[in-house]
Amino acid sequence: MIEKHHIDALTALLGDKGVVTRQKDMEAYETGARYDSGRAGAVLRPATTAEASAAVGYCVRNGLALIPQSGNTGLVSGSTPDETGSEVILSLDRLTRQFEIDTDNRSVRLDAGFRLSDLNRRLEDHDLFFPIDLGADPRIGGMIATNTGGSRFLKYGDVRRNTLGLKIVLADEAGTVLDLGCSLRKNNTGVDWKQIFIGTSGAFGIVTECVLNLERLPKQTATAFLVPSGGAQVLPLLKAMEERLGAYLSAFEGMSKNAIAAAFAHVPSLKNPFQGGNIPDYVILAEISRSWAPREGEQSLDAVLESVLAEIWEMEDAPLADAFIGPPHETWALRHALSEGVKHLGRLIAFDLSFRRGDIMVFCDHMKAEMPAQFPGVTICDFGHIGDGGVHFNLVVEKYSPLLAEPGFEQRLREWVFSVAVEQYGGSFSAEHAIGRRNQAYYDFYTPEKLKEMAAGLKPITSPGKLGSVRFG
Repeated sequence: MIEKHHIDALTALLGDKGVVTRQKDMEAYETGARYDSGRAGAVLRPATTAEASAAVGYCVRNGLALIPQSGNTGLVSGSTPDETGSEVILSLDRLTRQFEIDTDNRSVRLDAGFRLSDLNRRLEDHDLFFPIDLGADPRIGGMIATNTGGSRFLKYGDVRRNTLGLKIVLADEAGTVLDLGCSLRKNNTGVDWKQIFIGTSGAFGIVTECVLNLERLPKQTATAFLVPSGGAQVLPLLKAMEERLGAYLSAFEGMSKNAIAAAFAHVPSLKNPFQGGNIPDYVILAEISRSWAPREGEQSLDAVLESVLAEIWEMEDAPLADAFIGPPHETWALRHALSEGVKHLGRLIAFDLSFRRGDIMVFCDHMKAEMPAQFPGVTICDFGHIGDGGVHFNLVVEKYSPLLAEPGFEQRLREWVFSVAVEQYGGSFSAEHAIGRRNQAYYDFYTPEKLKEMAAGLKPITSPGKLGSVRFG
């Protein structure tokens, strides 16, 4: 519980709209996207960097713990408070005033509270977009804090690659504003300080403004569902397409049979393109794109894709068993329905893993073979960004399964999956969801002591106050 005199002081700094204390009004901020919730003492909603600085400085001087919250779409309990009611949420949802497009520099300077959809909607008229494609609709500050990747990482990279500058509020007694808002793409004048705040879950400071790189909006796209000859043929198929398509290849997304079936069950309106409606064991969604409008005499991308797939079919030991070229809006509709479909099957225990590209299908095939013996009653519904080695390794347990009543079941399952992924296959336990309370124990276990010591050393230098749900020490 936050004492009334603190609420009064914060209201004086932020105004009535800037402080939320009624329980029913705080519920949306206290509840996360997946199974995580807590109780906040208050929700702070600054509308400017200056207001954020004033509020953060006040909280640090008075020992109030802060939980930065962007769009609250994260899946690792990183943006919700604990159960004590003593933590204050600082939401970015009113930080939506500044928006300045520089078409010459192909960049945008904006407040961190804009949602990804809002950003791209405003950029459309300029034939530009921020090239991070996600199933959720997060706010930009959270995307920076967690370094999101998405479905088109293969072509455009992650948020880190597309961030030019930041403005940060540090959790110190002054609420120091650190201006790293450079719009330059080349600036080797010392330490690139903005990188400390990208992908570190808000532990070292709160992103309030940013400068982002933009890309030309694709004017031509072609997509296909590809059925590889087997799990071992996924990587040869990817390499064959990269060799023939180069920079045209913008996505190479893997989807398991179980995940696709869950999407069809949850969204009956989805079109099933597979012969007889029979879903293959594994399917790739491949996309190619161009940033210019069709030119007279130029081969269409559908024709390019057909030609490339014909070449691959004629390879010795061809890695491709079947292919279905279809409209991009239909193919992506299926891909974007996977998360919700899987979530509705039962109790979801999700992992965000990454591997060397050559190991990802080896890992998936290994787990499909071992899971029935290790954890019978657990169904694998995996899908992911095969082109960059990422996989959303989703495990589902039926809603009323006795497994869920077993003490320590979920922890044993998580520890087994992480041990195989990290220790056996050299993978990462967090590809793009960052850490959060849900992954804290695995950060503590798998991170070398010297690296934890170095990260812990940054905390008192940047934000000595109580900031965020992650401990880097």
